[in-house]
Amino acid sequence: MAAMNEYEHYDALGLAELVRKGEVSSRELLESAIARAEALNPQINAIVAECYDEAMETAARSDRDITEHSGPLEGVPFLIKDLAYLEGVPCTFGSRLFQDFVPDHDAELVRRYRDAGLVIFGKTNTPEVGLAATTESALLGPCRNPWNIEFTPGGSSGGAAAAVAAGILPAAHASDGGGSIRIPASCCGLVGLKPTRARNPLGPDQGEGWGSMSTAHVVTRSVRDSAAFLDITHGAASGDPYCAPSFEGSFLEAHATAPKALRIAKDLNAITETDVDAACVEAVERAAALCEALGHVGEQASPAYDRAAFRQATGVVVAANVANTVYSRAEALGIEPTLDHVERLTLRTAEGGRTIPASAYVRAMSVIHQTGRALASFHENYDLILTPTLVSPPVPIGWLNPNMEDLDTYNERFGKFCGFTNLHNGTGQPAISLPLHWSDEGLPVGVQFAAQFGDERTLLRIARQLEEAAPWFEKRPALSGASD
Repeated sequence: MAAMNEYEHYDALGLAELVRKGEVSSRELLESAIARAEALNPQINAIVAECYDEAMETAARSDRDITEHSGPLEGVPFLIKDLAYLEGVPCTFGSRLFQDFVPDHDAELVRRYRDAGLVIFGKTNTPEVGLAATTESALLGPCRNPWNIEFTPGGSSGGAAAAVAAGILPAAHASDGGGSIRIPASCCGLVGLKPTRARNPLGPDQGEGWGSMSTAHVVTRSVRDSAAFLDITHGAASGDPYCAPSFEGSFLEAHATAPKALRIAKDLNAITETDVDAACVEAVERAAALCEALGHVGEQASPAYDRAAFRQATGVVVAANVANTVYSRAEALGIEPTLDHVERLTLRTAEGGRTIPASAYVRAMSVIHQTGRALASFHENYDLILTPTLVSPPVPIGWLNPNMEDLDTYNERFGKFCGFTNLHNGTGQPAISLPLHWSDEGLPVGVQFAAQFGDERTLLRIARQLEEAAPWFEKRPALSGASD
């Protein structure tokens, strides 16, 4: 490809098509991605591990062996979040406690990415054990938002989102236990779909993540890429404890059909019961008006559930799971974890989680399941729920630092930033953040749509419809190769 800026004008499917047609080689695509990474990553710290030599070997095999039966994303450069196992590459979980941990196998999801023809050339920045809504770990350093490097790209998939927003690649692996796909998608002006619980596999090393609240997918610039990636990854793996409702056919093909007239509930009531920033309210109001112009029916409505009980319950589940992660690793190393090994937020969460009785965990799961049933009843009247993705636009680097000494301030600020995403982790519903608005300061402000359990198809269809009505693909941050 003659110029680096040409590369950025294609999504992942577009790049794969160029490879299939022989208009560009896998190696050329990888060289473009690496060149952009070397030019841009020093400013944003999105990529924290490089696998360039191995990627060059993969690209060479792709170019040598490509046929009409090659994977649907053959030759497309790709990055893995540093919470997933990539054979032979350190998996630090953003933590000093894991900095020397090197897995001897791929995660099942990574294996599926490889089978689809993706060329993995590195790993992306993440906060310690994926706990924070920003990406500022003591081990890996802060990741910065390409739209303004003084601001966070969100978390925990901040490195993935920053790399995609900067134009290093069109899509990157991400995961979401409380909003960690959708939060950075909102902060970085991307598409971020959290699939239905267990739609994508977490094995072979996990049966579930965070009590079934966590799942994995990608952040992308186009809706069709999100659908295409779901096609290559969805479905239970052998031994999975449960799976999402079956889906026959192709998400990519299904998403191209316009949705029927949908009933949409507009909800501005944050789980944290805090005031929503005016820019986020404006984003929802504009999205609602656009939906109505497209023939959908919207009204103000909020599902009825005990927000305080839900917050407490999810806190119990997260703390218990973080405790298991931290103390299992510490035991393997023969140490007692301290601030020399983990950050303040992680240590306090783990210490609290260690003292939670089993009965309290069971009660918490009961509350979460009750909330899921309440949302299912709400969806008997509404196809979708429309909310802000976040309570505020992106916040400055350091404002939500998980290693700050005053964690009470951290918790207060967290509630002023996040307050809509983790509901759907608890209920297991699919939800998507779309880049339909920018603040007066030029920062992206996402809106979130959530659908009934198992119904990614409707989300992808409304997302495609909105993408066509209010295109965002060619919007670029100042820190981008588009002007090269």
